[in-house]
Amino acid sequence: MENRITTMRRTEASVLSTNKVIRNTYMLLSLTLAFSALTAGLSVAMGLPHPGLILTLVGYFGLLFLTTKFRNSGLGIVFVFALTGFMGFTLGPIISAYLSLPNGGSIVMQAMAGTAAIFLGLSAYAVTTRKDFSFMGGFLMVGILVAFLAGLGAVFFSIPALSLTVSAAFVLLMSGLILYETSNIIHGGETNYVMATVTLFVSIFNLFTSLLHLLGFASND
Repeated sequence: MENRITTMRRTEASVLSTNKVIRNTYMLLSLTLAFSALTAGLSVAMGLPHPGLILTLVGYFGLLFLTTKFRNSGLGIVFVFALTGFMGFTLGPIISAYLSLPNGGSIVMQAMAGTAAIFLGLSAYAVTTRKDFSFMGGFLMVGILVAFLAGLGAVFFSIPALSLTVSAAFVLLMSGLILYETSNIIHGGETNYVMATVTLFVSIFNLFTSLLHLLGFASND
């Protein structure tokens, strides 16, 4: 009887801890998305140029490193906003380029709607079914690394067909990452809401930019 009570208490504590991580993750994710949208909007309004690939990569990986290092302290929150704000800043010039097209506004709105639908749908599926998608971890890690390197190759060697292939691959990979990370939180594999937020934010960001690229190509722009 005593063992049963102890087990029940441990299970209850685990459920409460998981629910807290989920709640904190989605709260922080909402705030970072809003902040990123603000910095992207300011970048568009001010007509700022894109900082370039090298500065973008240095800024992204540098802030990601600092966020990871301080993930268990208050500074982790600061660096999360610095990272997502920087990503919004780099997104602004890309959005401006699409908005300058004849049907650019429609392309941007479709990409936003598609991103929201995919994220909400996959998140709801993972939460309601509570399926374990941990088996996808290795595949996603390798796939994202290969797609990232292929994307760099497409930029340096100016290969449009490869760039489109990478965008299509990222749509699938980021969808898988959303399922994986949400499942990871539910089943206690991810207990740090700062890192969970970063993973989901990066998934949403890459999903949006990839859809933007594909929709722009489909519209012959």
